[in-house]
Amino acid sequence: MKSDVIIVGAGPSGIFTALELLDKQPDKNILIFEKGNPIGLRKCPKRLTGKCAHCKPCSITTGFAGAGAFSDGKLSLAPEVGGELPEHIGYDETVDLIKYTDDIYLKYGADPHIYGIDNKEAIERIRKKAIRSNLKLVECPVRHMGTEVGEKIYKKIQDYLMNQDNIQIFFNTSVEDIIIENNEALGVSTQLGDYFADRIIVSVGREGSDWLEQLCHKHNIERTVGKVDIGVRVETRNEVMEEINDALYEGKLIYYTPTFDDKVRTFCSNPGGEVTSEYYDELAVVNGHSYKDSSAKTDNTNFALLVSKGFTEPFNSPIEYGKHIANLGNMITGNKILVQRYGDFIRGRRTTEERLYRNNITPTLKDAIPGDLGLVLPYRIMTDIIEMLEALDKVTPGLTSDETLLHGIEVKFYSNKIKVDDHFQTSVKNLFTLGDGAGITRGLIQASANGVYVARHLFDE
Repeated sequence: MKSDVIIVGAGPSGIFTALELLDKQPDKNILIFEKGNPIGLRKCPKRLTGKCAHCKPCSITTGFAGAGAFSDGKLSLAPEVGGELPEHIGYDETVDLIKYTDDIYLKYGADPHIYGIDNKEAIERIRKKAIRSNLKLVECPVRHMGTEVGEKIYKKIQDYLMNQDNIQIFFNTSVEDIIIENNEALGVSTQLGDYFADRIIVSVGREGSDWLEQLCHKHNIERTVGKVDIGVRVETRNEVMEEINDALYEGKLIYYTPTFDDKVRTFCSNPGGEVTSEYYDELAVVNGHSYKDSSAKTDNTNFALLVSKGFTEPFNSPIEYGKHIANLGNMITGNKILVQRYGDFIRGRRTTEERLYRNNITPTLKDAIPGDLGLVLPYRIMTDIIEMLEALDKVTPGLTSDETLLHGIEVKFYSNKIKVDDHFQTSVKNLFTLGDGAGITRGLIQASANGVYVARHLFDE
């Protein structure tokens, strides 16, 4: 059986590749392989039981729409945020693609309201305070779909794709290998057998980055060692973050620490949200989301603080490095998320159940284990986090309260960077990579736009 295009992974980049091919190349036959479930069957038992059932594959990170289906559903509409697409295709084209892709999300039901463009006076106040603290405020218009609305939007897209005669989606089907002969990709090997196509697109997300890295080693696909982002998820009261939440929804702030000159950034802020855990092959890492429905909002805001670390030769395993640190946390907690009060963190003592109970801030992740992040994080990363929080406290006073909660470990697995040409073709002919797993994007909108771009140029000579 031979088709025109095989897409490995039904995350945002793969989905939007298929949508654009349907629009621009309607005569092409497309096969999509996804190791998870269709979106309607992606059910996490923890939402009912409060305990992770260690489903394989994890319904939070795999399935149609990938981890984005149950994320906070933020569309960051500035080209500077969410990946490196401008470095590959240019700034102006990235702007146009983001607008084009955003319009598709609107067509399927995204909220037309955009945060971060209305309250200019408040934004100016935040920027001034950031400058005084040596923080860079990255102004980025944000469209917030919300966890429950994002799921509905992707369900509509899934239904549309599944109703097309020239698209076939294989769910619960892992791709085990890429069939390559004479440095040309010919097809894929799956548990159902071998399938062949003229173009092979690998659009796995962060969950598939380790698999993609192993594939690169096996087939000598050229890549570079990317950075790894490691840190914690901060949880505080909404009142502390009120100014940023109201004016920007998500305050994107970058800091270069005075001690080590390391880059630390805020990421994925969730006003009124919940801290969550997600699993990568039974490895628990922390994340967060927020519902659109006001009745589902909590009293807390959570956001990630991520330290970006680059490495020099001979080191070439940033993904394994990140997993190693997360594994230390899992070892202490029995494969759960560790939580520590900031006051205990800076004093070098573990948080106890008693100290956590008397907090004004009640953790939204109910099965987090009180403990000591100092037993897990390297000294350098701990120092970076403390210095970043001290700077942020001058912008949003109250962040360095003893009661602020730090959840660990948060690791972003997009550090396997594949070398690609102008059309995202790898060093192997007819093999294309895109999205988070290839180290190109780091968010929903750029991943989606990446898929649109690849579809438009897939059959260029």
